[in-house]
Formats: sequence, structure tokens, C-alpha cells
Amino acid sequence: MSDEAEQQAEEIEVLKSIYEGDDNFKQVDAKTYQYKYMDGDKSFILEISWGLKYPTEKPSFNLEIFYNQHLLATVKENILSILNTEAEQWLGCAMTYTLFECLRERVSEILAGQVEEVVSTRVEKIVIDDQTETTKKPEKKEQLTKAQKRRAWDKAELGKGGEKPRGWDWVDIVKHLSQVPHQPTS
Repeated sequence: MSDEAEQQAEEIEVLKSIYEGDDNFKQVDAKTYQYKYMDGDKSFILEISWGLKYPTEKPSFNLEIFYNQHLLATVKENILSILNTEAEQWLGCAMTYTLFECLRERVSEILAGQVEEVVSTRVEKIVIDDQTETTKKPEKKEQLTKAQKRRAWDKAELGKGGEKPRGWDWVDIVKHLSQVPHQPTS
């Protein structure tokens, strides 16, 4: 077994022991690991993949995960810049834990650059070339009172002929018999 393979096997054991029970850590396969960073309502996932010569060469970093589609390009570039700078310092050593922790310490600073876009869903008027065109507002669903709901339910129960269905007032025999005390016959 090569020196890199031995170091990778040791690092796998170390990562499993450190992150045991941490829901933010995930081992995708033998050489790919993910960690989810959160700061309030903002979050992202970093994926680190080892090459054949890791740790003598830098691992690859992936932020192009579906979960990260909301991240701005500047934030992604900032994260990758931090990771590349840190990885250069640790070449030849097991660095996955160090890289995860480096970002964890700076997650508030990193996500401060992530500005949520405010999308206005209610538009009153649109002005195009001095012409005013009003847009349709979403239709509100009619709210019924309890009495209106009761009447609608009663109408639905009557059926097509205006009569209640056969057996609507029948007593539930089993329920009735379970309430009557049992009297043995002689």
C-alpha cells in the first residue's frame, strides 16, 4: 500500500471518529466528503474530493451542488479562495478536517456577503411607454361562514332527488348493542 493510501485510510478513521453523530457531515464515498455550514437561515454545502495523490496534492472542492444554487458567484469565489489558500499550507498532511474547520470558523463572515434578493410578488401597475396597464391581483378564495358550510354540506347530503339517502337515520346496531349491558339468557 502506498504512503498516500495509508494516510487516506488513517484520515478516514479520524474523520469518522470526529464527526460521529454530526448531522452536518456526510461521507458520500471513500474519497468524497460533504459538510453543511449554517448561519441563521443561510447555509451551504462544501464537498471535498480526494485525488489519487492526496494529501501530497490538493483535494478538489465542489460548490456546484443543487443545494447551493442560491449562493452568489462572489460568495462561491470567496469560499474557494479561502480553501485554496488554506490547502496550500497543508500539502503533504491530512487536511480535510482542517479545511472544514477553517470554513466553520469564518462562516458568518462568508455568508455576510450573501444578500438575499427581495422579490416583490404584488405588482399594482406597470408603466410602458406612458401607457398604464393594470395587472391582475391573485384572486382570493371565498371564505364561507360556519352556517354557509353547514348548509352546503346539508345540500350535498340530500343527493339528486332532494331526499336524504336511505338509512341516514338508522341507529348503528353494533354501537347500540355495545352500550346495552349484556343479559344472559336462561
